[in-house]
Amino acid sequence: MVGGGGRWRFLIRDRDAKFTVAFDAVLAAQGIEVVKIPPRASQANAYAERWVGTARRECLDWVLVWNRRHLHLVMTAFVAHYDTARPHRGLDLEVPTPAPVASVTALPSTGRVERIDVLGGLIHEYRRAA
Repeated sequence: MVGGGGRWRFLIRDRDAKFTVAFDAVLAAQGIEVVKIPPRASQANAYAERWVGTARRECLDWVLVWNRRHLHLVMTAFVAHYDTARPHRGLDLEVPTPAPVASVTALPSTGRVERIDVLGGLIHEYRRAA
């Protein structure tokens, strides 16, 4: 979202034939400006390309997707992991959506660590046991 207020102002997209004039008209009717990236310039949409590549390498290349419902379940679990547990280099190995701060003043630095399996064990998250 650009400009805050919870309203989308721009949609940056490529020049794929699946985006028809009607698609652009629907967005324009909502006050959203469609910005097309230059032809044959996949790097112009680098953030989306990077995320799609990460989702494929870390998740979809390892899962046999059966149907649309299964794909939705798999991607929902992966996005939750990506936003709340997976470290990101650009954020000093922090996560985009940090967990809420607990009311405990100091977390124990020793103790048992538990493993949480995501996507049936494809991804593992580790947390300090309570």
